[in-house]
Amino acid sequence: MIIEQARQVLSIEAAAIEALIPRINGQFTAAVQMILACKGRVIVTGMGKSGLVGKKIAATLASTGTPSFFLHPAEGIHGDLGMVTAEDIVLALSNSGETAEIISIIPAIKRIGAPIIAMCGREQSALAQTAEIFLDVSVCQEACPLGLAPTASTTATLAMGDALAVALLSERKFTPEDFALFHPGGSLGRKLLLTVENVMHSGDDNPVVTLDKTVKEALFVMTAKGLGVTSVIDEQGRLMGIVTDGDIRRGLERGHDFLDKPVTELMTKTPRTITADKLAAQALNIMEKNKPRPITVLPVVDTNQRAIGIIHLTDLLRQGVV
Repeated sequence: MIIEQARQVLSIEAAAIEALIPRINGQFTAAVQMILACKGRVIVTGMGKSGLVGKKIAATLASTGTPSFFLHPAEGIHGDLGMVTAEDIVLALSNSGETAEIISIIPAIKRIGAPIIAMCGREQSALAQTAEIFLDVSVCQEACPLGLAPTASTTATLAMGDALAVALLSERKFTPEDFALFHPGGSLGRKLLLTVENVMHSGDDNPVVTLDKTVKEALFVMTAKGLGVTSVIDEQGRLMGIVTDGDIRRGLERGHDFLDKPVTELMTKTPRTITADKLAAQALNIMEKNKPRPITVLPVVDTNQRAIGIIHLTDLLRQGVV
């Protein structure tokens, strides 16, 4: 019985969303065009469960390039309508279209001059009749067996809000970089905003040795800097190669004599590199895609191939890029 009931809920809500597809019509297009032309913000309002859905719609709009915020209608009639200007658009949510708190703020919104987009379930309702645009989110039945708790109706409203936000996103040619700008604390934001320069070890923390040094001297530098690698540079600071702790371990398998040899005999002469302006995510991609095996460090070079830093896989892990 439990499983059957749950499956029935999902079937009813899925049907409610499916029923919205033919309603993506001229009214929907007009809503998108109105919002695109809006010089202000989209102010979403709704009461009760519709209000909770409205908060999510407002957040989705705001994070995808459409300035938006939620206005509680009960607070609106007690002063918060001062947030609304004639350059804004009000997106009003109400399944019945007769919600008292919504209806009570409509006259003030009209006087302010902000157009209204109604997202509700009854075209003949007071809300739909006073709105410039009506988006039909009516449902045949609620998933609640009592027919009382807003379930399918709130799901349909949320889905229509997502359709509106994504259509706007597409029309604005909103990019992943734009999305990251509004989500600097998220994983995507870090991947699309964090550069190699933000993460690399540079200056005194950058392990380097010159071409005339021995393997032992390179080992001392690697140990002091704690990164398991050192860049090998010429007199102009240009990168000639790198030595890693893996190179040292493999050398020790043949004895200790190699420690007194020139570092040039042990270094990798054509290491993979990256520049400081590249995204940290690109550094990770180079490390992971390196053949024949992944690597954990990348020398950072400038336009003159001078070794200006080192980026380590642990730095990317620490910053949440991985």
